[in-house]
Amino acid sequence: MGLGWFIVLVLVVDSSTPAVTAALVEVTASGVTTRAQRCTVDARAHGELLAPQVDAILADIGARPADLGAIVAGLGPGPFTGLRVGLVTAATMGQVLGVPAYGVCSLDAIGHPAAAGEPVLAASDARRREIYWAVYDGAGQRLAGPEVGAPAVAAERARELAVTVAVGDGAHRYADALGLPLRAEPRYPDANALAVLAAERIRAGAPGDPLTPLYLRRPDAVAATARKPVLP
Repeated sequence: MGLGWFIVLVLVVDSSTPAVTAALVEVTASGVTTRAQRCTVDARAHGELLAPQVDAILADIGARPADLGAIVAGLGPGPFTGLRVGLVTAATMGQVLGVPAYGVCSLDAIGHPAAAGEPVLAASDARRREIYWAVYDGAGQRLAGPEVGAPAVAAERARELAVTVAVGDGAHRYADALGLPLRAEPRYPDANALAVLAAERIRAGAPGDPLTPLYLRRPDAVAATARKPVLP
């Protein structure tokens, strides 16, 4: 089958950072084009924002969920509560619609588009005075990470890999500790980049992924492992 007329409408979602992102892109044989997008920065409202954003972007281009041919989701790393919103949404819609869902490391969607011929450190805020980080070469291929840790640790590793610039919200928040020049964008995972990084799998009609989240550390809230005594 030739690919000259190949067009797949793809839903892209990411909730790994304070930015809640939903986008519709067209994947063709020759490229990826964004048709509609919503992105709202609110670390406390992932669950409330994502579904309405999906409805809004479908309405923007007069499409229906049944028109989707694939779904792409950012896998994190990210905080437990926010990250699972996007992954549950992607997995559920994929199952209901019978279309494959593909996962992409969310940091890749920051570092890959920021790479411009020189190594780059991509970082997002991990709270607890830590960052999620990864290092990319000049072509946007990941060299190290994803990892979570103190900005000083990431900075040391970045120096070892001859990194010359940092990008992402985590890099901006901890610029002094990283000691690297900053690239303004992308501040959060780029929806078009997520689609680009999954495009080969979409064009090949590859089976969907299990969408395993990259938490990198345990959630703050855990179930009790034993009953507490009620008597002194």
